[in-house]
Amino acid sequence: MAVETAVAEGLSPVMAFALVGGIGVGAQWLAWRLRMPAIVLMLGAGLVIGPLLGLFDPGRDIGPLMQPMISIAVAIILFEGGLTLNFHHLRSAAEGVRRLVVVGAPLGWLLSTLALRYVAGLSWEASLVFGGIMIVTGPTVIAPLLRQARLPRRPAQLLHWEAIVNDPIGALAAVLAFEMILVMRATETMGDAVLDLVLGISLATALGIAGGWGVVRAFRRELVPQYMKVPLLFAMVLGVFALSDGMLHESGLLAVTVMGLWIANAELPSYDELRRFKEHATILLVSGVFVVLAASLKPETLMALDWRTGAFVVVVILVVRPATVLVSFLGTKLPMNERLLVGFTGPRGVVLVAVAGLFAQRLYADGVEDAARLTPIAFALVAATVILHGFTMSPMARALGLSAAQVPGVLIAGGSRFAASFGLALKRLEVPVLVADSNRTRLRSVREAGLPIFVGNILSEAAEHGVEFISYGRIVALSDNDALNTLITTDLAPEFGHENVYQLKPAKQEQRRHAMPVTLGGRSYCDGLSYLEIGRRMGEGWEVQVLEWGLDDGPDLESWRAANPDAVVLAEVKPGRDIRLIAEEMEPNGTAGWHLVYFAPMAEEASDAASEEASEAPAEPTPADAVKPSSD
Repeated sequence: MAVETAVAEGLSPVMAFALVGGIGVGAQWLAWRLRMPAIVLMLGAGLVIGPLLGLFDPGRDIGPLMQPMISIAVAIILFEGGLTLNFHHLRSAAEGVRRLVVVGAPLGWLLSTLALRYVAGLSWEASLVFGGIMIVTGPTVIAPLLRQARLPRRPAQLLHWEAIVNDPIGALAAVLAFEMILVMRATETMGDAVLDLVLGISLATALGIAGGWGVVRAFRRELVPQYMKVPLLFAMVLGVFALSDGMLHESGLLAVTVMGLWIANAELPSYDELRRFKEHATILLVSGVFVVLAASLKPETLMALDWRTGAFVVVVILVVRPATVLVSFLGTKLPMNERLLVGFTGPRGVVLVAVAGLFAQRLYADGVEDAARLTPIAFALVAATVILHGFTMSPMARALGLSAAQVPGVLIAGGSRFAASFGLALKRLEVPVLVADSNRTRLRSVREAGLPIFVGNILSEAAEHGVEFISYGRIVALSDNDALNTLITTDLAPEFGHENVYQLKPAKQEQRRHAMPVTLGGRSYCDGLSYLEIGRRMGEGWEVQVLEWGLDDGPDLESWRAANPDAVVLAEVKPGRDIRLIAEEMEPNGTAGWHLVYFAPMAEEASDAASEEASEAPAEPTPADAVKPSSD
C-alpha cells in the first residue's frame, strides 16, 4: 500500500532530476563496462521506471519544467553538433564522405519522408520534419560499433565521418522543415509563408552569427580568462537561444546551430577546451533527455505501435539506407563489397530521439495530431538499428571479406630500436601496430622491421585524416621527449580512455617545481624506465621477447619470475583475440594460452647471433644527435 501511495503521489522535482541524472550517467558507465551501446541500456531503464513500473512520470513529477528543460537540452545538443562541423574537414574529406553528405543527405531526407508518409502512414508535416532528422546516423553509436567490428580503414572512415558531418546537417534539416511547417500553418497565403520563413531564417542566422562572432572575438583578444571560457560559452548559448525564440517563436534552435558552426570554423586556439565542454555536456544532456523521453511514453502509446511501424523500420533498413548509399557512390571506384557494407549500416542514436521528441510535442501542440507517433517510432527505429547492427556488423563484414584484425591495435608514438622490437613482437602475435614519429630518421629501425609507420605529429590534422584511429585501442608514447609524451597521452586520453594511454615515466627533475604535474599524462609504462635507460639496456643486449604459457605444462608465473628477476613485462597477448598492456606496478595473470611480451637480456646464444647482425647494420642515432620532433 505504501509503495502504491508513493507511486501515485510521484517524486519531487529534486528527486526526479537526481533519478534521471543517476540513471542516465549510470547507464553510460555500465555500457562502457559491458562494451555495449549505452543507448540500449538507457532505453531499457527509461521504459522500466516509466511505463512499466510507473515510478517516474516526467509530466507528473517535473510538470511545467519538462518542456523548457527538453528545449534547452536539445538546443545545447544542436549547438554541439554545429561545433562538430568544420568546413575545412569537409573539403579535405575523401570523395566518398563528400558524396554521402552532398548527395546522400538530401536523397536520404527525400526517401525517409516518402517512407514515413506511405509506409508509416504519417502526415506530410510530420514526415517532412522526421525525415530531416533521420539523416543522422548516430556518431555516439557508430564509434563503439566500429571498434567492436574491427572494419578496414576505408569503410570505417566512411561510416565514422558520415556520422560526424551529417549529425548537424540532419538536425538543421529538421529545424528548417519545422520552421517551414509552423510558418505555413500560421499564414494564409503561400507568399506570406515564404516571406515569414525567409525572415525567420535570416533572423536566426544573424543572431547565431552575431553570438559566434562575439565569442570568437572575445576569446581571440583574451578578454575572457581561461577558467571563464566554458561558463561564458554556456551562457551565450542560452542567451542566443532565448533571445531568438523570444523574437520569433521556435527560431532559437536554428540560431544556436549556426552559432556552433561559426565557432567551429573560426580556428580558435582554445577549441580543444570547447570540445571538452561539448563532450561533457552531451553525455549529461543526451542521457537525461533520452531517459525522460523514454519514461514519458504511455503504455497505450507503445501498444499503438502497429505493423506499419514495423514495416517502416524494415523499409528504412533494407531500402532507404542502401538506396541512399548506392546512389551516392555511383561513378566512384569504391568496391561493391564496401558499398554494401556502408549501405546496410546506419544505426540511429540519441540525437534523433531527442530532436524528434521535442518537435513531436511542438507539432502536436500546433495541431498536427499524428505527431504524437513520432517519439515511439523514433524509439523503435533506434532500438532496431542499434541492436541489429550491433549483432550483424561483424558477421556481415566477414561475409563480404572486409573483416579486419580482431585485436584492438597498439599505436606507438616515437620511433626507436625499442619501439621497433616491441612493435615486431606484437605484430608476430597478430596485434595491429602503427609507429608514428615526426622524424623519419628515427623510424629507420621500424621500417627495417617491416612495421607500418606514420611520419608526422600524431596530434596533427594530417594524422586525424591519415591515421585510422578507430583500429587502435591503446596508445604508448615512447619518444625521447617527456613533454611530448605527456602531451600526446593527455590529448588522446578522452578518445582512447585514460586507462588505455601509456607513456615512459618522465625523467626525474632536480627540483620538484620543474616536474610534470601528476594530473597530466598517461599510465607509467615499462616498469618506470626512462628513454635513456631503455637505450642503455638495449646496448647491453636486452631485447623484447615472447613467452607462451602452455595449456597444461610449462613454467608458472612465480617460477618464471624467479628465473628472470630483472625482466620488464610489457604485455599479455592472446593471439587474434585480446591484449593487456602491463603498466607500472601491475602484474601479469600468467593465464594458459596467453603470450607474455617482456623486455629482458637475451639468452647467450641468441645474444651472440644478434650481435653479429647488429655489427653489419649501421648504428642508430642517439638521442643527443637525433633531430628533434618537427612542429607539424
